[in-house]
Amino acid sequence: MFNSGLIATPHEVLKKYWGFDSFRPLQEDIIGSVLDGKDTLALLPTGGGKSVCFQVPALCKEGICLVITPLIALMTDQVESLKRKGIGAVAMHSGMHPKEVEMAFEKCADGRAKLLYISPERLETRKFRFMLSELQISLIAVDEAHCISQWGYDFRPPYLRIGEAREIFPHVPILALTATAVPRVVEDIQSKLEFDKKNVFSMSFVRKNLVYTAFEVEDKYKKLLRICNGVNGCGIVYVRSRRLCKELAEFLTRSDVTAGFYHAGLEPAARLLAQHDWMANRTRVIVATNAFGMGIDKADVRFVVHYDIPETLEAYYQEAGRAGRDGKKSYAVMLFNEHDIFSSRRRLELSWPDPDAVRQVYQALGNYLQLPVGAGKDVSFDFDFDALCNTYKQSPAITFSALKILERDGYISLNEQWDNPSRILITCSKDDLYRYQVEKSGADQVLRVILRKYNGVFVDFTKINENEIAQRTGIDSPKVRDLLIGMQRNGILEYIQQHKLPQIVFSIERLDIKDISLSKTYYFERKKEAFEKLESVFKYAYNRESCRSKMLVEYFGEKRNKRCGNCDNCLDQYGKEPDKPELELIEKEINNILQAGPSTIEGIVAQIPHFKEAHILTVVRWLAEDEIIKQKDGQVFLAKTEK
Repeated sequence: MFNSGLIATPHEVLKKYWGFDSFRPLQEDIIGSVLDGKDTLALLPTGGGKSVCFQVPALCKEGICLVITPLIALMTDQVESLKRKGIGAVAMHSGMHPKEVEMAFEKCADGRAKLLYISPERLETRKFRFMLSELQISLIAVDEAHCISQWGYDFRPPYLRIGEAREIFPHVPILALTATAVPRVVEDIQSKLEFDKKNVFSMSFVRKNLVYTAFEVEDKYKKLLRICNGVNGCGIVYVRSRRLCKELAEFLTRSDVTAGFYHAGLEPAARLLAQHDWMANRTRVIVATNAFGMGIDKADVRFVVHYDIPETLEAYYQEAGRAGRDGKKSYAVMLFNEHDIFSSRRRLELSWPDPDAVRQVYQALGNYLQLPVGAGKDVSFDFDFDALCNTYKQSPAITFSALKILERDGYISLNEQWDNPSRILITCSKDDLYRYQVEKSGADQVLRVILRKYNGVFVDFTKINENEIAQRTGIDSPKVRDLLIGMQRNGILEYIQQHKLPQIVFSIERLDIKDISLSKTYYFERKKEAFEKLESVFKYAYNRESCRSKMLVEYFGEKRNKRCGNCDNCLDQYGKEPDKPELELIEKEINNILQAGPSTIEGIVAQIPHFKEAHILTVVRWLAEDEIIKQKDGQVFLAKTEK
């Protein structure tokens, strides 16, 4: 199946580093396609094991796998996870010191790293592309590949640069991966990445163990509590507002449901604690904005509730899909009412501010960063969103939306807030370090703790905690930082202080406001597309007849004949909650009857007296809706036998 020249087989790699004897469905086929040198698009639902599809082939071949991913936090999490497995991996992103970037390249060049993670913005710099050309790249993996399409739900202009990597590595295969893509986006991904031939591996979007439901309710608090009390196990509640995150978590806790909350505005330590408490089952429920979930690997989530209506079915499917990854029965619930519909439309309207308002935000941003016109290209700035809004009296909602539009049109790029701890690297010799310790008694105390507590400080940048050093030395934290800064000035070490603020990068030099031109195609067509996507969510919520699982998979272009038999609509039409095996038995008996020839509905009912008539009629209706059977002149027959 695989081409020659491998240094290890996929099964050997999987067993050695992951401890598994076999791959999940489609993983082996995708890996085989990549190792045969074919450009490949993999559509695997959330929890389908996308990362293994590029990590395994990276270890099967000589050279390095270049991984392009949009989220720094996810990038660093995967690098740390690979290191714990004994796999060499490095990341390069805007939050790194130039010396860290240089050392990462050295690890790639001398074979210590097998995977190099970067953000798509990195490909926009000429210097990086030159350095990249010096490496032996065996595979280019593009994660969250829907971001490359203007019709994807999270389009990012820097992704359009990825195709240019083909100029540097024309014979290196590309593996594009995503959990959600409608047919139009599937075609666009392959076109933008310049696939030699169309080559798509798609796992079914059907999640048989997920029960999809949607409730129109006025008292959402009461309904949410009933769900939490009615379903055993842990859950996620998605909301749109940071304020509501905290309020709902406190309400659930007061109601004897242990809950935490998570949103991007929390301090990194608080976010990490909330996540860890939930992962360790110290809290049952986590109430979160959509900032939560990417890269979270918790298999036993029993329910995901969307307390607020999501903007797209793509986002809903991906977030709901975090339930039941262990294959056990789980629930995906959407709560809504008329006020939500009005608010969602209003919110979406605000997310597309007038082009003049977008230009004003761009000017305010340049002034806030004290960046002159013609400067700033590829420079990374710490960015305090609240300070920008307060300084220039800008509406937070309009400002945020304007920044996202500027990003989508390629003027800037935003990196999310993430926790990047302080790091040090001792750069002097051990003899020079000893002399410095003798001369500087205060620094000596700090250095002794560092040398005892942290391994590898002479070899690589190592994460440290100044507060912990302060406790061990009796020196207060600000003084510890001052001493470390002094050591850096004296050439003893490199010290990078903890970074907590989001980063903003000007993709092109700052322009005069009159030169800001917003793409009509992007702005107006995308705005129209956004409203159409929102209307699709409303139709899904309000539909009380169609199978919800069927609605979702058909939205993604997958033909589905059978109903799930589990969702609220299927159960409502069935009259009462049925056993799924009973459904299948009735369907089988109807099929056997019609195999012998056409029959009337009355005849079918008469031949299956051991089932309730209402249940039989429901199955007949479903089979007709799914075009498995047809009715004509009072006769019922199998569709495939129609003359």
